Amino acid sequence: MTRLVLVRHGETEWHAENRYAGTSDVALTPRGLEQAGLLGAWAEAARPDAVWCSDLGRARITAEPSAKAIGADPVVDARLRELHFGRGEGLTRDEMARAFPDALRAFREDPVTGHLPGGEDPAAAARRFTACLHDIAGRHPGGRVLVVAHSTVLRLALCRLLGLPLKDYRRRFPSLGNCALTEIRLRDGDAALLEFNTAIEGSLVPWSLQ
Repeated sequence: MTRLVLVRHGETEWHAENRYAGTSDVALTPRGLEQAGLLGAWAEAARPDAVWCSDLGRARITAEPSAKAIGADPVVDARLRELHFGRGEGLTRDEMARAFPDALRAFREDPVTGHLPGGEDPAAAARRFTACLHDIAGRHPGGRVLVVAHSTVLRLALCRLLGLPLKDYRRRFPSLGNCALTEIRLRDGDAALLEFNTAIEGSLVPWSLQ
């Protein structure tokens, strides 16, 4: 059994305008850096066995205080990066509606089969992300690992792991807070959800679930 604490990176400069970041490298805001520090304080108290993160800058910077807190380097893995949104990268929903209204309508109806034009197949993203999670579990059997990644791919992975339809990821998990804690348990390939989207300020040591 391995426990994975899944965390979305800190707030970025595109949050205020609700732009789709995808694989674009967007900087953290001062608030995002503060959230990374709070996550580091959580890690110092909770003492996870390792810290893994996406290779995108906003995830790596968010993970650094936590890795430092446990005296280890973060393990960077490109499989943990965000879904690529194709023509939607860097755009707001209103801008997409003007640029490709029919494609946006299809995305709203089914964000998997109707994923944004030129973007990554969400089913493939879910497969590569969950494969990484299973590899992490294999490298840390019986441990607890902090994984810093991204909103959409985390929600897709939760659906895949928990047996929910991928197309429902936006409905089942409407949002993930920046640096909020979501914890799963992996055992023999099966997943259980232990905690979901807990604000970091309100959960310093959620280590009591056994």
